[in-house]
Amino acid sequence: MQKHWSKLVLVVLAIFVISSITPFHVSAASLETTGAVKNEYTYEEAVFLSGAPVIFKGTSKDIKISQKESKGKLTETYSMKLMGSNGATLTRNIAYESDVVDYASIGQKTSNGEVKKYTEKITIGSITYSLVDYQFSQGTVTDNRAASDYYSGNVISRKTYAFETGKGKNAVQNTVTIDTDSRHAGYENFWGATETQITESVYSFSDGKTSHVKNRLSTSKSRVLNYEENLGTLGSFEGGYAVVSEKDVISEYTYNLSSGQKGTLDLDTEYMPTIERLIIPKFRDLTSHYAKEAIEKLYSLGIYSDSSNFFSPNTPMKRIDFTTAIGKAVDLRVFEEKKSKKAPTTSVFKDLKRNLKDYSYIESALNKGIIKGVSADYFMPDGAITRAQAATIFVRALGLENRAPNPGYLTKFTDDNQIPNYARDGIYIANELGFMIGDSARRFNPNKPLTRAEASVVLERFLKYLEDDLKQNYRDDILFFN
Repeated sequence: MQKHWSKLVLVVLAIFVISSITPFHVSAASLETTGAVKNEYTYEEAVFLSGAPVIFKGTSKDIKISQKESKGKLTETYSMKLMGSNGATLTRNIAYESDVVDYASIGQKTSNGEVKKYTEKITIGSITYSLVDYQFSQGTVTDNRAASDYYSGNVISRKTYAFETGKGKNAVQNTVTIDTDSRHAGYENFWGATETQITESVYSFSDGKTSHVKNRLSTSKSRVLNYEENLGTLGSFEGGYAVVSEKDVISEYTYNLSSGQKGTLDLDTEYMPTIERLIIPKFRDLTSHYAKEAIEKLYSLGIYSDSSNFFSPNTPMKRIDFTTAIGKAVDLRVFEEKKSKKAPTTSVFKDLKRNLKDYSYIESALNKGIIKGVSADYFMPDGAITRAQAATIFVRALGLENRAPNPGYLTKFTDDNQIPNYARDGIYIANELGFMIGDSARRFNPNKPLTRAEASVVLERFLKYLEDDLKQNYRDDILFFN
């Protein structure tokens, strides 16, 4: 399994084109705790009932997994027929139902579920294990933030199987009960998604013997931005960016069985990658500029939409341009308004017109608490974004304001007394996450405007956090320390 873990420490810039590709939409927190891995076509899981690990396999023809949410009820069903070695078979039909409660005022959801129906038979050699009782309870909480959704939950269950050993007068009726305790955590955003699940199971046999199995399962999606050189040397451009979307699943079982067998079993699979070419930036004032790569990436991704061949990297970044870039970076799901008599006719700010090209991003960012105006009525769209304002916006988008210390703390910057009260938490966290640092004199310069180049470098770091840092925390850190 170490070879799989080592792959995870590779740092990639996982970012994706906004204008032409739909974002990730994955169901958070799978209710199954089998440790199975699957891709578009294949499915594998390990079973330990017989005293030895048996791998069961199937394809998309053998497996149906569905989810349906209606009126606050989420139903998840599994129907499968799998084959193992030496003629072993597994059939399973299970339906789970969860009550979903939306706490819209605080941006959270809870899901608490139970098993509604079940049938399962597993035949290994001459013995058939029939599921005769299944007790199940699940709870998940999801915190919906502007830049990413975060969730965490637990599953506890008890499965009881009946099986017969011996034949004729020597036949003995047996049972085995599997008590399972599972924890999961994950995130989902426009740039990627990762869920990691740690499951521990104790098998109690009617003859007094026990088995212990621990599974560590992680599913991750990411998007990698690659630069592709133009094969033609006399073409109108030297190269451009392409986005490769990838998904993989890794699973590790550690077992100590009643038969005396001990060991580790690894399963893994990958989905077919997809590739998309992006538009080509052609700015003429970036040739040797330190922010050239960051600016061109953001432009290729559609986060910037400058039509000029001159980016003007050293001029101040306008508040409206920075807010629009953040809105596109976190995919604020801006939709065209339907024409109706009830549609608002006034702007959220007196100095912004509703027919402005990017108005909807400003309105959405305000409604989600990412930005505020310079006053209740004015936004000052053409004013320069300051370092304090930018740090605050990043942290609000991530929903991490509450991760700062209790009020009254000092930052490590020598100009701490110049930090506005509204920005203290944002600056502290933005620095801790590595988005924004101080100068050589340890000053943060909170009221200094960000240039377009500086804003681009920080935006690139922000995107790396949404995929690389979150993925490492929700996969590597959980798997290595649990």
